[in-house]
Amino acid sequence: MFARLPQKFTAPFGLLGDEAKLAFPTQPGGITKLASVRHISENDSYWEQYFILFDSASDVFSLISSHHIRRALLDAPENIATLIRVVSKRLFNLISDHTFPSSTAFVANFTPSFIKVGSGSLERNTTKEVLNCIRILQRVLPVVFEVEGESNSFELEVLWKKEESSASEEEGGSQSAPQFVIEDEDEEDNKPPESSQIPSQPSQVKEQLPSLAERLIDSLFELLFCCGFTLPAKVQVDHHKINYVIWEKGVGSTLDLGPNSMYDGNKTEVLRLLLVLLSRQIYVAPNSLFSKPSLYTLHFVQKTPRRYILTLLCSLLNTVMNAATPSDRTFGSVAGKLPYNHLVFKGEDPRSTLVGVCFQVLCVLLDFQSGSARDKVIDSADGTPLPTARTNAFRYFIMKLHRTQDFEFTFRGVLGILNQQVSSINNLLPGARKSVPYTPETILFLWKMLELNKKFRSYIVESDNAMDLLVYLFCYGLEIKDKPEQHGLCRALSYIIQTLSAEPTFGHKLLVPPKVQPPTKWIVPGTTADFMINAIYAMMANNSGVLNSPYPALIIALANSAPYFKNLTVTASSRLIQLFTSFSKPLFLLSDEGHPRLLFFMLEVFNSVIHHNPSENPNLLYGILSAHKIFEDLGTFTLARGLREIRRAQLAKEEQAMKPEDYGKDSTDSMDIGKEKMRPTVAIELNETRRGAVPISEDEHSHEPQEASNTSIQDATSQNSSTSALATTPSEKARGKMKERRSSSGDMTASLERMAAAGIGRNGFIPTQEWVTSWQRGLPLDVVMLFISELLPKVQASRKANSTSIVDLLSVTNLKNVLPQEPPLSPRRFTWSDASIIWLTSVIWGEIYVRAMTPLGIWNATNVRLFYVKHTQMQQRQITEAVSHVVGGLLRRNPDSPQPRRQ
Repeated sequence: MFARLPQKFTAPFGLLGDEAKLAFPTQPGGITKLASVRHISENDSYWEQYFILFDSASDVFSLISSHHIRRALLDAPENIATLIRVVSKRLFNLISDHTFPSSTAFVANFTPSFIKVGSGSLERNTTKEVLNCIRILQRVLPVVFEVEGESNSFELEVLWKKEESSASEEEGGSQSAPQFVIEDEDEEDNKPPESSQIPSQPSQVKEQLPSLAERLIDSLFELLFCCGFTLPAKVQVDHHKINYVIWEKGVGSTLDLGPNSMYDGNKTEVLRLLLVLLSRQIYVAPNSLFSKPSLYTLHFVQKTPRRYILTLLCSLLNTVMNAATPSDRTFGSVAGKLPYNHLVFKGEDPRSTLVGVCFQVLCVLLDFQSGSARDKVIDSADGTPLPTARTNAFRYFIMKLHRTQDFEFTFRGVLGILNQQVSSINNLLPGARKSVPYTPETILFLWKMLELNKKFRSYIVESDNAMDLLVYLFCYGLEIKDKPEQHGLCRALSYIIQTLSAEPTFGHKLLVPPKVQPPTKWIVPGTTADFMINAIYAMMANNSGVLNSPYPALIIALANSAPYFKNLTVTASSRLIQLFTSFSKPLFLLSDEGHPRLLFFMLEVFNSVIHHNPSENPNLLYGILSAHKIFEDLGTFTLARGLREIRRAQLAKEEQAMKPEDYGKDSTDSMDIGKEKMRPTVAIELNETRRGAVPISEDEHSHEPQEASNTSIQDATSQNSSTSALATTPSEKARGKMKERRSSSGDMTASLERMAAAGIGRNGFIPTQEWVTSWQRGLPLDVVMLFISELLPKVQASRKANSTSIVDLLSVTNLKNVLPQEPPLSPRRFTWSDASIIWLTSVIWGEIYVRAMTPLGIWNATNVRLFYVKHTQMQQRQITEAVSHVVGGLLRRNPDSPQPRRQ
């Protein structure tokens, strides 16, 4: 009965070709032939299987390993060169083929390259062949880049070598009128120079043909705007299947082509290959990033025609900014709103994947400043480097956006994405909403927009939703602050907040309560300024000193905003005093060269409040009076005294550890930024002042480099003349009330000298008295000390008065006759440097690298040089976890992992 059944079952209908796939990695005629047989001809039938065998991107990445490519590069490099040429030429020919895209494109990912049609004949599946060409290049090129490193001789020979042709080629026809206009003062930049000579006979001139890389980039542009492949067939004009129309409505277009998951998937494949080409720079060391730019990115941002750049830029921008707006009523979109939908509906969402890749391409292009793409100083009066159409056209045209409706569209898109992310945090059902996967890219894109477009920055700050953005940024920062892999992004968030705080209108917006409701655990009463202060405190709290890099920018943001603080609540005032007392602790001050600058900026916060709105902030004034002993001690701080306090604290800690557990509980209510134990009210004991709080961390040190601080304590004093003016012209009465500032090393003992020489903190920093004197004398203490000397006796005289009466007294205080003249406002802006540019590039590519680790692992197992990579086994579902670090920028994925090693 069963005799006629086949002994071996094959794939159903012979469609999937599973046998051929399984044999490809091992059979002699498969991938191993690349390394085992030398000089395979371009015309060899061996190459044909690369175009018809694979049915998906996962097939390519699983059947062709990086080991296979790397081995062939070492044993038979000419075969890899031939593979790149054959695949690229097939791609070029397919694009011009009249059968592409296939009419059966809807089954392109599930059928072989030749399928049967109704008449019984075979119809070629050109769409699948194009996709396989793209996927093979995605797989091969990263390994080529890795092996090449900074020596690109193989690339120059294979991809960038130009050949001469004696045949003349006709120039393209005239282009149609642009869909939109972006203000462009440099429209002639991309036009070829006009020649005054009569052209010679075309047949007699030898012309250089474009290199393979140039043709590949041009082909990717065409594929991104190919009707029936990435665009609906309905927009095709006559027989011209390439139509440069913007994908979605938004900037530059009011036409909505409608969603299509197949087109979204094809766009993702093409953009992923473009991202691979742009990733050439991650295989260059940080110190060579500016001198050895990626040739692919340079060509893309400098040689692409203006119309193509504008169309692609607007297409990418509109795609990502429409991400938060539901565009259809399909089952998938409705199901996506259900709780725990991400646990029910598995697999990648083509739309979400496309948005993420679009964000990544945008961030990379807007960030690129290597080689000749570096911004240039145009206005000698201002001296700020700016992009031009010749350096980086993408940065230039983003800078030229000026229409209010474009700003509104972009800002609304960013707010929509951040709102979705915060909503996933603030949910009654834990884990009911999946976090938005491209939130990091959204924040990095926002920073590039704020950097490049001053008008957009002003629009945001003046918008009614400006404080909504601030709340979202803080909420996201609070959510990720305890994740070491996100510390680089936390640092970027702090710079965005500093950038916004430097705008004149920002401070006035802080005086109203937030319109959006943050998650319940972060809700505080009062205005947006109160929320900001509490959020900054929480960002610094409970991280054991590991996340130190955002500290300076966040404290600078407080200093920029302080002149506008009014009616601060008791809780917010307490947070400011607690930050100050933590920064003033000797162990924190002496453990790192950059720590005193935090104290400097906190003193500026108090000075600004005392100068501008003292009577509107009685709670903060009360807190300053409560901590008067800490301010006074800073005026006479010496290295010897600081070391003695550190040693005393260490001995007390050792004694506490030796006591039984019941005695180990401290009854005092101390404030510790490292542990977030605090009281919600300001201390009221004015006559018996305590020493303050324990430092931010007794065992940790700042990992932030000097570049991240934006200014040292000495630079801060010299750069901001208004700060130094705080103590320049006190009255005679005021001078008599100020204590003499002294800083001496005469009381240093031998044991203290040995203690200092051993280094304070984990970084082994060795403080000296000369160093202490350099920053101690520059602290802007005079205004605070004048305030204390004027009001503390009055408050102490009424010791029987309750706290309410003291606050009432402070609310009617007038210090104009005591304080020096009010200095002009001079907010500190974030200043870009070479180190910060390299750091941000590493952060962007670090995020891209980690996002691409699954499911394909495009750059996995390649020797990345821009940042460091280490692998962990934190979760079984994850292949690896990455830790990236360059110029102090941390992208760590596991706090308990060993230190990354150089590769």
